[in-house]
Amino acid sequence: MPGPSESSPVAPRVSVVNVANLLTGLRIVLVPVFLVALFTGDGHETLWRVVAFVVFAAAVITDRLDGEIARAYGMVTEFGKLADPIADKALIGAALIGLSLLGDLPWWVTVVILVREVAVTLLRLAVLRRGVIPASRGGKLKTTVQAMAIGLFVLPLSGAWLTGAWVLVWAAVVLTVLTGLDYLLSAVRNVRTA
Repeated sequence: MPGPSESSPVAPRVSVVNVANLLTGLRIVLVPVFLVALFTGDGHETLWRVVAFVVFAAAVITDRLDGEIARAYGMVTEFGKLADPIADKALIGAALIGLSLLGDLPWWVTVVILVREVAVTLLRLAVLRRGVIPASRGGKLKTTVQAMAIGLFVLPLSGAWLTGAWVLVWAAVVLTVLTGLDYLLSAVRNVRTA
């Protein structure tokens, strides 16, 4: 019978305080900064809308980076798996509500997307004891399409660019509903397997 030193090596525990999780935290901090820029003046001043877009884009970039860094350098944590989608939802939710309050985006779009996001977050928390449901490829695509559509709506655009933004909004709504159903099925499978 092998002794303790001869058994298979135990994977080192990953610290919650790491670069990937700090980027997730930065994204959360950028949410109020984005909102201040979005609502400065009357909410439709070109310069401040561009500033809001830059802050929003920086936050979206941190979303891309934190996941890549976590996987590449072995910094994946349960906290990160849970906090990353919550940070995404905070950013996207703040942007959607802000744009709807300014009259730039219809409230029905905001409501459909936010209801799905809240439902999936509650679902994740409900099955947390049985393991975290990580973001799926469809969920990541949905977040990307939402971010692109919102980014275009934050900018003071018109004409073909605005039409393109609307096409992306419709794509985001469809992906939002489909991926919400996918998460529901994943949660049911998790519960059944447990």
